[in-house]
Amino acid sequence: MALMYPLFLYIGIPATGVLFLLFHLIRKKKTVFDGGTRAANAQFTKELPEYRSRQALTRLLAVLMELFLIAGIISALVLCARPYKTETVTSGTRKRDIFLCMDVSYSIYALNYDLVENLKEVVGGLRGDRFGICIFNTSTVLYVPMTDDYDFVTTKLDDIKEYFRLQADYMEYVDEWGYINVPESDYDTWEELREKLDYYDAGTLIQNYQKGSSLIGEGLVSCLYSFPSLDDEDRTRVIIMATDNAEEAQAKPLVELDEAARLCKKNKVTVFGIFPDRETFSLVNDQDYETERNEMKKDIELTGGKFYEQSKSLTVSDIVADIQEQEAMEVDEITTTRTVDQPKAAAIVLLISVLGALLTGLLLRR
Repeated sequence: MALMYPLFLYIGIPATGVLFLLFHLIRKKKTVFDGGTRAANAQFTKELPEYRSRQALTRLLAVLMELFLIAGIISALVLCARPYKTETVTSGTRKRDIFLCMDVSYSIYALNYDLVENLKEVVGGLRGDRFGICIFNTSTVLYVPMTDDYDFVTTKLDDIKEYFRLQADYMEYVDEWGYINVPESDYDTWEELREKLDYYDAGTLIQNYQKGSSLIGEGLVSCLYSFPSLDDEDRTRVIIMATDNAEEAQAKPLVELDEAARLCKKNKVTVFGIFPDRETFSLVNDQDYETERNEMKKDIELTGGKFYEQSKSLTVSDIVADIQEQEAMEVDEITTTRTVDQPKAAAIVLLISVLGALLTGLLLRR
């Protein structure tokens, strides 16, 4: 332990010693008889056992009070001198930013539901990392800005999990009745379901009829530029992206997936891609499972990340665990030195000294 302002002790302790010395000299001078009326036969009183024991107790209390006062003054001087220690802290996760980037088109609700459920446990175990969520379809919503408030992130993951559950209910209706043939007995429930989904869909379907849906490249690049201070090279940045790469553009997108991947690489952002299994992949127009899979794999690996294909042998929980392990190895070690105040011991001594001086003072007055 060191002192930030030792001058307080260098001056304070000698000054305290001088003050107490002067106090004793003045007190001793006052005990010498310098006139007045003397009491007769006082010597007999001083020889009584009760008098002697009382006098001994008074002297003891006086000495204790003086010691308490000295200890209190010295501990107060130590606090003024500000004791501290220097700590070296090593951290390997302090500068890692992770974005979850999710294609929220209804075709991959099952994949998204599992992904969110498994990421909740990961977020709960983070220490020092920052986490954010982007969702996209036609347009992108910054659902959770980059933050280290893990309770808030977990709450928002629960909210969006409810979105994917509603999507599942909606798709059950569509599979059974289509979009317009819902029977009258189920119509109220269908309308209530649609209203709940509209709340979540509102920000992700802007200009949907003109632009189309599942604009993968635009979703990824919007997520990329949602990182705060993207030019700060001291941070490790990761995007976990879930999509089936089944783009349904009505017009040429502003950014295609390969262009977005090159921008991620340029900005040193690693992308981990998660692709749905063959059973849940929805064919649209002339789209083909292998074609969409291979194109996405190529673009994801361009960023230095890894491509995962969900299957019976590779579940979402396995994928999340693997991503977490890989990224943990890539984080640079960060060492910082900081000064920490150490007032505890001196404060305890000061408190005990004050209480002790008060107690002995009360006993002396009795």
